[in-house]
Amino acid sequence: MTARTFAVVDTPDGPFALLADPDGAVVASGWTADLDALLARLPERERGVDVVSGASEHTAAVEAFYAGEVAAIDTVPVRQWGTPLQQRGWAGLRAIAAGHPLTYAEFAVALGSPTAVRAAASICARNAPALFVPCHRVLRTGGAMGGFVWGVEVKRSLLAREAAAR
Repeated sequence: MTARTFAVVDTPDGPFALLADPDGAVVASGWTADLDALLARLPERERGVDVVSGASEHTAAVEAFYAGEVAAIDTVPVRQWGTPLQQRGWAGLRAIAAGHPLTYAEFAVALGSPTAVRAAASICARNAPALFVPCHRVLRTGGAMGGFVWGVEVKRSLLAREAAAR
C-alpha cells in the first residue's frame, strides 16, 4: 500500500481532518488537526501505514456540507474494519437522512435487533470516518445529545445545520 493522505480543512466547528487510503476511501475523520487523534480511531493493525499531508478530493465535500449541501457527504467512499454487525450498523448510519435523527433504540430496530441498544451505541462510538458515516444522527431517548467523541457542541451544531437544510 502506498501512503495514506492526511488533509485538514477549516470549518465553523473547528479544524476537520480526514485520513484517506490511496484509493480515496476515507478511513478516519473528525474535528481535529491532530493526525494521532485520527490514527487512534483505527484498529491497531491499520495504524502503521505511511501517511503524507496533502490535498484530498473529499475536503470539497466537507466544505459543501458546511455551505448547506448536507448531501455532499453521502457519496464519499469510506472503509472501516469490524464485525458483520458493525459493518451493517455503519451502513445503517449512512442511511439515516439528514435532518431526521434516530434514537439509539430506533437505530437498533433499524438494524433488525430491537433489544441491541447498547450494541447500536457501540457501533456509533467505534465509527472512525465521522461526518461521512453520520453517527451524530443518533440521539438518546427523548432527544438528548448523548456522547460524541468530537464533542457534544459539534454534534449539536451538525444536527442544527442538517435541520436547517431540510
